[in-house]
Amino acid sequence: MGVSTTMTTPVGAATSPTVSDILAARLVVNRYLPPTPIVQSPALNEHVGLDLTLKCENMQPVGAFKVRGGVYFMSQLAPEQRARGVVTASTGNHAQSIAWAAREFGVRAVIYMPEVNNPDKVAATRRLGAEVVESGADFDECRAEAEARAERDGMRYIHPANEPWLVSGVGTYALELIESAPDLDTVIVPVGGGSGVCGTAIVFKAMRPQARIIAVQTENMPAVYESFHQRKLVALEGGSTFAEGLATRVAFEAPFRIMQQLVDDVVLVSEEEMRQAMVLLLDKAHLVAEGAGASSLAAAQKMAGDLHGQKVGLIVSGGNVTLDTLRRAMVDEQPW
Repeated sequence: MGVSTTMTTPVGAATSPTVSDILAARLVVNRYLPPTPIVQSPALNEHVGLDLTLKCENMQPVGAFKVRGGVYFMSQLAPEQRARGVVTASTGNHAQSIAWAAREFGVRAVIYMPEVNNPDKVAATRRLGAEVVESGADFDECRAEAEARAERDGMRYIHPANEPWLVSGVGTYALELIESAPDLDTVIVPVGGGSGVCGTAIVFKAMRPQARIIAVQTENMPAVYESFHQRKLVALEGGSTFAEGLATRVAFEAPFRIMQQLVDDVVLVSEEEMRQAMVLLLDKAHLVAEGAGASSLAAAQKMAGDLHGQKVGLIVSGGNVTLDTLRRAMVDEQPW
């Protein structure tokens, strides 16, 4: 992990989505995506000693929750914007989300991805019809290149987090969760860019305000954690994690503002704790999760004493893990 440095970029003033926006987004999202499973695993609960409810966004057609946001975003674009095409940057799950949604709506999509990345996610993005440009040492470098491409070619740039339509779209999984499990005391959500935890917090704080919303990030890249606790935007000079869904060196303005208002805490887990959680989900709940997707379980295990006696929701945000990474996790090797 690099040294934290304060960013000078001011917090944006864009309007934050409301639960009404998320309800409106569901009318669109449900036409393209069925609800994902909400399950309890007695074996997992017994092993961890907690009452856990799992929201299985790893079961989406692209293997992650972000496709909800992609669908709603594309549905809201004006015809002239669709005609010009869209460009974005991603480590993988956002890429597949935009590619899948762009294909559904007949929109050209250009995706910038880091040069070192998850090859399965790159291949899947290309199979969905997007043009992939592998450039930049990490997500934040390729994000800058994507922004420049949008400016140069007149395409609609899709920021991975500062987009209310994305937050409204992904928040639809939280509606499904609260309708199935309305008595949850705590919900734990992986956080990278922040759209997922923001959508979750907007829904739960409107419909069950006493529920705690906990975001979880990796110790190796704690930009959101540091920003939340320092109450100012923070960037990292470096860092790496095998959980590419959590791999961002900067915190973004719009999610930062929502999290300060609605999220109760941000906690950290280690790479090893995520590895163990991946194996535990596979063994006890028969679910394949990537590192980011397993981070919610890793956090629940770490917080078990605090969570004892509560009903806890875990967002299994994605399952796009390579076979090699999964093998390494299962044989107790470092998967990164």
